[in-house]
Amino acid sequence: MIAAKQDPGRPSLIDRFNSTWHERTMWLFTFIVFSHWIEHIVQSIQIYWLGWPRPEALGFLGLALPWLVRSEWLHYGHALVMLLFLLLLRRGMVGRPRLWWDITIGLSIWHHLEHFLLLAQVMFGFTLFGKAAPTSILQLVIPRVELHLFYNAIISLPMVIAMALHMNPTKTERKAMTCTCGRHVGRLHRA
Repeated sequence: MIAAKQDPGRPSLIDRFNSTWHERTMWLFTFIVFSHWIEHIVQSIQIYWLGWPRPEALGFLGLALPWLVRSEWLHYGHALVMLLFLLLLRRGMVGRPRLWWDITIGLSIWHHLEHFLLLAQVMFGFTLFGKAAPTSILQLVIPRVELHLFYNAIISLPMVIAMALHMNPTKTERKAMTCTCGRHVGRLHRA
C-alpha cells in the first residue's frame, strides 16, 4: 500500500480541527450535545409530567420517527459520535482543560462500551443477566431513562468545565493554544 504524502507546508486534517477549525467544530459539537440533552429532558417530561408510559416517551425525535429512537443503532451511533468528537478535538485542549477533557473521554469510553453491549445483544439476538430485553451493566441498578440522564450529566459536567476553561485560558495556556478559541486569543495570535 502506498501512503499518501503530506505536504510539509500544509497542516494535516487533525491539525486543522485543532487549530483553524477548532472553534467552529467545538460549536458544532456543543449543538449536538445540547440537542441530545433536550431529547432526554423531553423524554423525562413525557414520563414524569405528562404521565406517558415509558415505551411511548421517545422525545421529540420519537414523535416523528419512533422506529429510529427505538433502534439501538441510533443510541450506539450517538455514543460513538460523542467519543469521536472528544478524541478529534483533544489535541486543541491544553493546560487545565486537557485534564477535564480526558476525564470526559474516559467516561465516554465507558458509555460507548455500555451502548456497544446493548447493540451486540440486539445484533446477535441474546440478552444478558437473564433479562427479557437488552440490558447494559449499570441498567441493572438504574432504569434506562434515568441512566441516560445520569450518563449525560456525568459526561457533560467535566466537558463543560473543560470548555469553560478553554474559552477563558490563562496566559500560559493562551501561548500553548493552536486555535482561536477563548477570549482575545485571536487578537493575540495576530499580534
